[in-house]
Amino acid sequence: MNAPEQVLLPDVQSSVDSRNIAISRVGVKSLRYPVVISSGAGPVSTVASVDMYVALPGERKGTHMSRFVEVLQEHREPLSGPSLERLLTKMLRHLGAHEGAIELRFPYFINKAAPVSGVESLMDYDVALSGMIRAGKVRIRQKVVVPVTSLCPCSKKVADYGAHNQRSHVTIELELVEAITIESQVRIAEDAASCELWSVLKRPDEKFVTERAYDNPKFVEDTVRDIALVLQRDPRVAAYRVESENFESIHNHSAYALIESDKRLER
Repeated sequence: MNAPEQVLLPDVQSSVDSRNIAISRVGVKSLRYPVVISSGAGPVSTVASVDMYVALPGERKGTHMSRFVEVLQEHREPLSGPSLERLLTKMLRHLGAHEGAIELRFPYFINKAAPVSGVESLMDYDVALSGMIRAGKVRIRQKVVVPVTSLCPCSKKVADYGAHNQRSHVTIELELVEAITIESQVRIAEDAASCELWSVLKRPDEKFVTERAYDNPKFVEDTVRDIALVLQRDPRVAAYRVESENFESIHNHSAYALIESDKRLER
């Protein structure tokens, strides 16, 4: 089969736009793509929903959308904070831009052994890895959403029989100056909860987690404060946002707490 004749096609995207209005972000959004994530146990494969953007000067009509996918396709390095910075730099160079951002959202699985029986199972967590280059400065953020158990200290104090508990979501978003594994970030959240969760529990495990939560009651305020203390001491963390949401078992609403801090402003 003969190759098609080479025809010079117009590059409309690179033409001049007379409106001269700059666009803050233009690119591709919610691109589903297989990726490899760097972890404490080695490279881990998953499927991410990817957003990739660049800033577009006012005089340029458009960006080259296909180049975003090309940059992602060519990136063979497992993704982490440092490698995302390299991917960002490559994207800006390929698109001829000075500012841009990338965010990847993906499920992440950690193999966990039940606390008494030792039965192993995979526990899933929602993770987002994002990066931005603006005015020559790079910002890398890593977010995990960790499901845990919380038990109400007030209920335990006032009730004659037991105490109400609920499943909670603890969200930790970090701006990093040095890489932290997803496993380590999840562990910070689980250590601050009344009890962590497992996918498979036998009866001795159920007894353990029920009693563990009862012995370790936490308000949402306790959870975010305990996590903030850990992050405040960690030199790898430049800034953080910590949220705890309890999906209440005796109310038709959630209990919620948030702490945000930029440690660089405290120096």
